[in-house]
Amino acid sequence: MTDKTTILKVKNLDVELDNRKIIDDLSFEVKRGETLVILGPNGAGKSVLLKTLLNLLPYEGEIKWGKDIKIGYVPQRLPFIKNIPLSVREFFELKSTKNVGEVLDLVGLNISVENQSVGTLSSGQFQRVLIAWALINDPEVLFFDEPTSGIDIGGEETIHSLLSDLKKKRELTIFLVTHDLNVVYQEANNVLCLNHKKLCYGLPQEVLTSQNIEKLFGGNVKFFEHNH
Repeated sequence: MTDKTTILKVKNLDVELDNRKIIDDLSFEVKRGETLVILGPNGAGKSVLLKTLLNLLPYEGEIKWGKDIKIGYVPQRLPFIKNIPLSVREFFELKSTKNVGEVLDLVGLNISVENQSVGTLSSGQFQRVLIAWALINDPEVLFFDEPTSGIDIGGEETIHSLLSDLKKKRELTIFLVTHDLNVVYQEANNVLCLNHKKLCYGLPQEVLTSQNIEKLFGGNVKFFEHNH
């Protein structure tokens, strides 16, 4: 790559599914160690972008990762897993048997959770298990697709502080999909405003103007400027 600190370059990205243009001519860069928040309304193409960056969907344009980058992915939800009679340890053994206790501790779970059935975990515990699962093979990049979806407000705050903590401990580059404006100011180095096209990109304090927020979400969103 031309810039050794750049971990990802995306250029003129187009994604079409079922004859519908989901992502249209998208270009951006992410540097190592940054948190990029991908912000937009429901149905804007945020999750599709993550899956495309993981090479799970067909696309046109250019996606260029740094050499040998390992990526962990925390999905929005995996409801079917909770209906399968698996213990937490058995769930991890589907992927790896190493460092299970270590990664559970890293996400704030007691080692005794290993023996619990996945189906008996609270939504917050299950979210932490999914984050630990994504960390098991020591990735440099973590993708979070709305990691607080379905979790109460107290749980959300805890998950967000956990993400900040993990970023420091593991020197991670984080891609965080959300439609929560508060998270952007707390976590983002840069924000990508996405509604099929790139509507804005850059430092939250600079690009999240009331005009851009209205363009992104429509006119019914209350906007409070943060002075950081």
